Amino acid sequence: MPKCLLYFGGKEEVYMDKLHEECGVFGIVSNDDIDVASDIGYGLIALQHRGQESAGIVVCDTKGPLGNICIHRGMGLVSEVFDKHAMSTLRGNIGIGHVRYSTTGESRVENAQPVFLNYLKGTLALAHNGNIINADNIRQELISCGAKFSGTTDSEVIAYKIAVERLNSNSIEEAVIKVAKSLKGGYALLILSPQKLVGVRDPLGLKPLCLGKRGDDYILASESAAIISVGGEILRDIEPGEIVTISEGKIESDYSLRQEKRAHCIFEYIYFARQDSVMDGISVHTARLKGGAAIARRFPVEADIVTGVPESGIPAAVGYAEESGIPFKLAFYKNSYVGRTFIKPTQKERKSAVAMKLSLIENVVKDKRVVLIDDSIVRGTTISNLINMMRKAGAREVHVRISSPPFLYPCYYGTDVPDNSELIANKLTKDEICKFIGADSLEYMEVDDLHKMTGDLPLCKACFDNSYPVI
Repeated sequence: MPKCLLYFGGKEEVYMDKLHEECGVFGIVSNDDIDVASDIGYGLIALQHRGQESAGIVVCDTKGPLGNICIHRGMGLVSEVFDKHAMSTLRGNIGIGHVRYSTTGESRVENAQPVFLNYLKGTLALAHNGNIINADNIRQELISCGAKFSGTTDSEVIAYKIAVERLNSNSIEEAVIKVAKSLKGGYALLILSPQKLVGVRDPLGLKPLCLGKRGDDYILASESAAIISVGGEILRDIEPGEIVTISEGKIESDYSLRQEKRAHCIFEYIYFARQDSVMDGISVHTARLKGGAAIARRFPVEADIVTGVPESGIPAAVGYAEESGIPFKLAFYKNSYVGRTFIKPTQKERKSAVAMKLSLIENVVKDKRVVLIDDSIVRGTTISNLINMMRKAGAREVHVRISSPPFLYPCYYGTDVPDNSELIANKLTKDEICKFIGADSLEYMEVDDLHKMTGDLPLCKACFDNSYPVI
């Protein structure tokens, strides 16, 4: 077993009453002799909503000597990690980038991605979005074979396993295929070797990955919005179970992982993805409009205005307003310049930090009966604070409508759903939650109505209905 060297390029965030996606990935291959680090940086900024703990970029010059890989990683937002000096050190025409919110492994610099390995047959880097539920088994398999392995994340497990398989494979893509066949869970992978970029999407399609083009350059990204942000055009989604290799201006696909069963994460459409993205042929914005309309049809209420909690609650609120005929009004201002809200030592300071990000436009709700739309209630603390702000501003009534069903079960595929004991819907009835948050009424999206957002797209709804597509 070869000795593999792992190099890792992390800051804590405030406890927020929202779910978090694990990561965003972005990769680009340029056939011109240009540096792609700045493009990767812009792509990661477009994916910043998917991870705000750490960011990293790995690039390689395919025209230069093999193994000429440059890497930079750090804790914080993309703009904090990559200053002019850092970007000037990243020279290469092929590369991958990553933004992270941790679901496995602690939030610290050692766990920042991309993972980088130097092994007997060369070097590789890996960026990963998702969660591998059998990672511990693979880790133990590596150790039992004599590997001196101390990695704490499933991303490191995957990278190390690929490096080991590469010793007995004819190419990096052959090694990736062997490893991918052993993985269980939801994942989108970008693997960078000195000459190739390999992308992998899990067989169920739980995690998104799409392909774009800009001139002669090819791009892989978690969301289409990131491709557009660097001037590219969207070609297609990577199919569930597809392994795509980009090298020397050519794209080749392997479908040996493909299966009939699909299960796309519904929460990409409810909350995670940018609303200007298109995933598996479905506009995220349109899906949220349809979700709001479905709630309005099922749970109408007499009110004066409809408003939403920024950002993902806004299109659902517009959909509710259009369907109900009640005017939509913007009632909240979101301060986009605050950046991350860091962990504070006291609850008072945490509340102050949240208030810096979101403030109420008081005259919009004064003397009004308000329908307040949000994408989810996890613990109930955030929406309770917002309703309290509305009451103080003179709102006569506040009726809450949630564009997702109640969270009742954990997610094992890379979404940071808290432990069941922290899910308010697992502890209280709907009426008790309504009283706890201070609303006049509360209704959730029905599980049976989720398909109205995405049509006949097969969905993973396990966090709502306990039906897990892979275990």
